Amino acid sequence: MDRALYIAMTGAAQTMRAQAVNSHNLANASTVGFKAELAAQQAVAVDGATFPTRVNTALEGQGFDASVGSIMQTGNPLDVALTQDRWLAVQAPDGSEAYTRAGNLQVGADGVLRNGAGHLVLGDGGPLSVPQNVQMQIGGDGTVTVVPLGQGPEAPTTIGRLKVVTALPQQLERGADGLMRARQGETLEPASGASISSGALEGSNVNLAESMVTMIQLARQFEMQVKLMRTAEQNDQASASLLRMA
Repeated sequence: MDRALYIAMTGAAQTMRAQAVNSHNLANASTVGFKAELAAQQAVAVDGATFPTRVNTALEGQGFDASVGSIMQTGNPLDVALTQDRWLAVQAPDGSEAYTRAGNLQVGADGVLRNGAGHLVLGDGGPLSVPQNVQMQIGGDGTVTVVPLGQGPEAPTTIGRLKVVTALPQQLERGADGLMRARQGETLEPASGASISSGALEGSNVNLAESMVTMIQLARQFEMQVKLMRTAEQNDQASASLLRMA
């Protein structure tokens, strides 16, 4: 009885955490470049000499879904979509270098290039500053060129190159701020060749139908575990009544 109650209690707690992960994915179904978080429940032994029959349930992170989301053509020259296993370098709020596939770029009021989340976009030499009153174009290799308004395309000026790295899913880990960072001991190499499509954005890779089904399954699983806890309580009360009668 004690074992059944313990398993149901820990299972219900971890099911709530799994529901939170799934809800977070659903909330970002329309976020540009978002990668769905993966998690799975595992049985873990409880340490201690007094718990030989108990088993704990723990939700373990399984990384993220690295599949490419749908590509949307926008026609905006500041929007960029990256090819498979290519990541755009940005400056995280803590000042460190991080990576994202959100390519909805824009020029801030201070003239510095940022993405839609407000993170500074890094070039080979740091954040990129864009002159005022220019038309900007981004090449397939990340080269950023500008043409002063009123002049023809025959007078472009290169102001820098977006920093794009090549990284496999196992080389990256997601931070609390939603940005990816290199795992300890991993060195990410600069991307070579054409890595960017201008005038397009990569959407979220969250599968709405699958996430909705998962939400229903987790809700039913939680109800089953709560029912098991109630059954254990009823059995305990029945056992106590028998002891009183004896």
